[in-house]
Amino acid sequence: MTAWPGTLNLAVEGESLQNQLALRNLAGLSTDEDTNIVNVEGIEAKKVEGFMRDGVSFGAATAYLGNILAAGGEIPCAVLIPDLTRHVDVVEVIAGTFLREHLDLVDGDKMELSLNR
Repeated sequence: MTAWPGTLNLAVEGESLQNQLALRNLAGLSTDEDTNIVNVEGIEAKKVEGFMRDGVSFGAATAYLGNILAAGGEIPCAVLIPDLTRHVDVVEVIAGTFLREHLDLVDGDKMELSLNR
């Protein structure tokens, strides 16, 4: 997948936050015991090395392939878990299209993601 330059940032809470924290655990970035109840079996982590683009440094991350479920079908995407971040309650999503425009999203819209197993 060739990603659009940028991410769609989704704020998460409740069960979605637990899922996000479980992915951070799977990536080896935290050891939150409360997320052990989330089944991450079969979800494959793909390491993304840091890189430079146009003089800007992008840090390493872990990616999980999946789909955004939208009206009219599914859009292939990846959930990124940056190695360094202050925002554990935000899911970063990349795709081969500009998601905000393609899905006609506005702040506050709800999204559903599924990860490949």
